[in-house]
Amino acid sequence: MIEPTPRIIEGKNIGQVDATVVPRFAGAPTFARLPRIDEVDTADIAVLGIPFDAGTSFRPGARFGPSHIRESSRLLRPYNPAQDAKPFALAQVVDAGDLAVNPFNIAEALEQIEAGAKVLLDAGLKIVSLGGDHTIALPLLRALHAKHGPIAVIHFDAHLDTWDTYFGAEYTHGTPFRRASEEGLLDKNGCIHIGVRGPLYSDQDLAQDGDLGFQIVHATELDEIGTSGAIERMLERVGDRPVYVSIDVDVLDPAFAPGTGTPEAGGLTSRELLRIIRALDRVNLVGADIVEVAPAYDHAQITAIAAAHIAYELITTLARGIASK
Repeated sequence: MIEPTPRIIEGKNIGQVDATVVPRFAGAPTFARLPRIDEVDTADIAVLGIPFDAGTSFRPGARFGPSHIRESSRLLRPYNPAQDAKPFALAQVVDAGDLAVNPFNIAEALEQIEAGAKVLLDAGLKIVSLGGDHTIALPLLRALHAKHGPIAVIHFDAHLDTWDTYFGAEYTHGTPFRRASEEGLLDKNGCIHIGVRGPLYSDQDLAQDGDLGFQIVHATELDEIGTSGAIERMLERVGDRPVYVSIDVDVLDPAFAPGTGTPEAGGLTSRELLRIIRALDRVNLVGADIVEVAPAYDHAQITAIAAAHIAYELITTLARGIASK
């Protein structure tokens, strides 16, 4: 007879599989070994996989990112000392599985992602999405705009992702924030990129990016202003607006995230990025994504472990916000 999986129960919330009973290398690989959404009566935060990479322009494979991040999240524990919080006790966090999206038709896939996100949002859940390539940010912003109105985006990335087209295609992983700005989804007074670096096609890329509503903290600026300066500029920019955080894992230097499709030298360290993310407890966070993890290039799960910890910090921030209301 198969016994029920032993879980950590804190108050009304069902938490992780108990690692003192079931070793971390055993059991179903949900994110952080949390319950599936169908195993609880109600939930507050959903980890949602979006295995889509048809918008990728260089190295493919981010469609396998969600399962890779989940597998690399097995060591996450119930207490987060950096934020002095037990996120899975403060809120019911679940793994909502993966959306099934069309891998051959980008327009249809965007509609499917938006519809899937709206189901969770309409049920009152906050979503932390695991990509997938950065194309997925556009339909997620469409769904959030329908609920919250114009969104301030904090975008961590080596790249601007505000290019117009690629090979004539309007919907790629390099264009989501241009489309979002054109569609009126963004609060153009509250958006910011952090970690941008590397060669561009033209100096006009930066000028056009500003017209679309973004300020930039370049990766090279961290040499002078440090993480504290980046946090100060980020918080000043977004204010009390509804904030969506979109994290391309290539914001990290390839030393810390080799498993990604478009790596650029000179990026942030994992420690720097995690410190900046922890400052999001001071913003009105309405959702987040972590994208562009490509397992085929990820030696020893380096990239996916970083992505799992990024998601853990985002979940902790969301859980603290829910508990404080």
